[in-house]
Amino acid sequence: MAVSQILNAKGRDVITAGPATPVSEIARTLSEKRIGAVVITGANGRIEGIVSERDVVRFVGRDGATALDLPVSSIMTRDVRTCREGDSEAALMSLMTAHRIRHLPVVNNNKLVGMISIGDVVKNRIEEVEREAEDMKAYIATAG
Repeated sequence: MAVSQILNAKGRDVITAGPATPVSEIARTLSEKRIGAVVITGANGRIEGIVSERDVVRFVGRDGATALDLPVSSIMTRDVRTCREGDSEAALMSLMTAHRIRHLPVVNNNKLVGMISIGDVVKNRIEEVEREAEDMKAYIATAG
């Protein structure tokens, strides 16, 4: 299944913030929205970075509460891996595993059009396996 099909099923909303946003506000957004990452975008909408729950915890663990006052640009990951709508589920799993990441912004013509998490990929894969099992049961029932 392609990324576009996963996005069509789950939605294309992406939570973003600017690079000057305080880490405390990012942490609040992650908690309130029950999400694992926020994409950091510049004034032109271009992806400048990504910050995950793990990033926040890592820096608060290292620097204490003062990390919450920093701008998110000081803790975000700048080398953001992305995917495209035509990428396959297998390509996503490979990329996520190779780079030990759980969230991939989806881009189309250099514009942010969605976000895929490892949870989305796993949910989709489980649904596919269940459909295949049901199809096999139906086939066996009609062949017997």
